[in-house]
Amino acid sequence: MHAEPNELRKDYLLNRWVVIAAQRKRRPTDFVKKAEKRKLDTCPLCPDNEHMTPPAVLVYLPSGNGITKEKDHDGLRHKNWLVRCVPNLYPAFTPPHKMIGEQITEGFIADRAIGHHEVLIESPRHNEHPGVARVSQLIHVVNAYIDRTNEFCRQEYVKYVSIFRNHGLEAGASLSHAHTQVITTPFFPRIAKEELNASNEVWRKDKECAFCEILVREKESPRFIWENRDYMAFAPWASVHPFEFWIFPKEHQCCLLDLSETQVKSLAEALKSCLGGLNSLLEDPPYNFGFHQVTTGAGKYYHWHLEVYPKLAIWAGFEKSTGTFINVVSPEDAAENLKMAIS
Repeated sequence: MHAEPNELRKDYLLNRWVVIAAQRKRRPTDFVKKAEKRKLDTCPLCPDNEHMTPPAVLVYLPSGNGITKEKDHDGLRHKNWLVRCVPNLYPAFTPPHKMIGEQITEGFIADRAIGHHEVLIESPRHNEHPGVARVSQLIHVVNAYIDRTNEFCRQEYVKYVSIFRNHGLEAGASLSHAHTQVITTPFFPRIAKEELNASNEVWRKDKECAFCEILVREKESPRFIWENRDYMAFAPWASVHPFEFWIFPKEHQCCLLDLSETQVKSLAEALKSCLGGLNSLLEDPPYNFGFHQVTTGAGKYYHWHLEVYPKLAIWAGFEKSTGTFINVVSPEDAAENLKMAIS
């Protein structure tokens, strides 16, 4: 009996290759391990510790059957909040007015790291992560993503808005309280730019959205995982990470600003179902996720989506030196297991 051969797969659009290492195949239980617990006497993101963060730039407060949106000001820290968004204490990018000092290039290319870096606190409940959260709370989280994206798009120096989540110590989360981060950059990051250029090429050639075509094909493939009225989840053809999956809106949209009220609720349901399935299958593994979105000028050919990367493998010398990745779980096996876990 011959072993199943390993396979080289190319990403849908990016010039990126992955080895699907069937001969090193592993089961979901192989990845389950006890998460490292962080000892923290006081969580700065929990209620009553608002003084431990910078003043919030956005606060959702309960108001009757809805919410009101406020900011902290004049030393005031709002209490009884549903969602808070605060500047990161150790930002990677800072607004232009905070830039001081001389720029030293040493003859190489350099520029100011102009932008914003914020922490979006998803819930007053410490452990209300998306896989176990109430849908009503996740609706607030998605709406806060939209509010911050909308605010940043008004700044001329902002070219890209990155919304991402690190869950678990091994995935880079320095705080265990449920939170997302938002970073804006004055340039298009490499992967976003490659996606944008490749999808534009497809549009110019075929007058079709490359991502919409991917959705049609993956709906009928063994990599399909889950869907509701507005969203579909699948394991990508050339998955870099074991149990990686993507969530796409079925309607062609280029960014989160395009979402209707019903689509916001539907996305909240998608986050809970899919991340809940991942949580159940691998017993709350560390993971990262990132929204890919383009807010201007690409409405015809770019299609926003969310990519979820479980942190189950270590990139070693081969991956780091070649940019080619080895995945020991095929996307087909990942999809089958995730589908069962969600259902």
